[in-house]
Amino acid sequence: MIESSDIRAAAARVSGRVRRTPVMAAEPLGGGARTWLKLEQTQHTGSFKARGAFNRVLAAAESGTLPAAGVVTASGGNAGLAVAYAAAEVGVVAEVYVPETAPAVKVARLRALGAQVVQVGSRYAEAFEAAAKRSADTGALFCHAYDQPEICAGQGTLGLELLEQTSGQVDTVVLAVGGGGLMAGVAAAVQGRATVVGVEPEAIPTLHRALEAGAPVDVGVSGVAADSLGASRLGEIAFEVAVRTGVRSVLVSDEAIVEARRWLWERYRLLVEHAAATAVAALRTGAYRPAPDERVAVVLCGANTDPASL
Repeated sequence: MIESSDIRAAAARVSGRVRRTPVMAAEPLGGGARTWLKLEQTQHTGSFKARGAFNRVLAAAESGTLPAAGVVTASGGNAGLAVAYAAAEVGVVAEVYVPETAPAVKVARLRALGAQVVQVGSRYAEAFEAAAKRSADTGALFCHAYDQPEICAGQGTLGLELLEQTSGQVDTVVLAVGGGGLMAGVAAAVQGRATVVGVEPEAIPTLHRALEAGAPVDVGVSGVAADSLGASRLGEIAFEVAVRTGVRSVLVSDEAIVEARRWLWERYRLLVEHAAATAVAALRTGAYRPAPDERVAVVLCGANTDPASL
């Protein structure tokens, strides 16, 4: 559904619109001979989602299909922030549907970006249904949080950037999985050059269950990372890419996620949300154990969090 050519096109399209986020050398985690942290929490709006949002909106503008009604999306928070930011930069209105459980800090930021915010239900799936209906009723461009080709290809620009920054020396990319847009894009971008390990909370195993079942299936949503990894089902694009590229799935506990988040702050003074800490938790706990000579890059995917919760 997405190929490396789609990601290269996305990289050209979003150039100058998104930040080239830093890569920082870190102490070896889980026995890896070399470890990098990809600091995507420094991206516009505090997460990787800006990449996909810009690619979706700009692709529509290029093709003449960006409507006067603007854009609409459903989000636990981060995707909405990204779409609101991209829409404001391009000069169209954005309407964002979020669950009532979305953190207040994210809702406040959405409104500060000029988005119209509608809170619906307690789960992402309910916000999604309402947003899809709104798009159909108004003709606004629907921006899926994780399961559209342009969204996934935009997220994949992170993978191309990471390969450039490590001179192609990375063997494995470890990242968190919710709906799978980041995983799909990065796995497609690094296919043939590196492998991807997808890490999920035990309480929201969308990728894990999909690989077991042979297709995306519904899972329960709960736990400390539910605000940003709270998709109840893996995306179809993510599943296809995961199977095609051999993405490996591992699970970590909420306790391990909380500990990894605290460790990132205490060791490196990096403030991230629980979703970003999920990837680190896999290496800290041994859920994923690199080979002694393996070169590992860990994606810190977002920082939209309350510092007081550390």
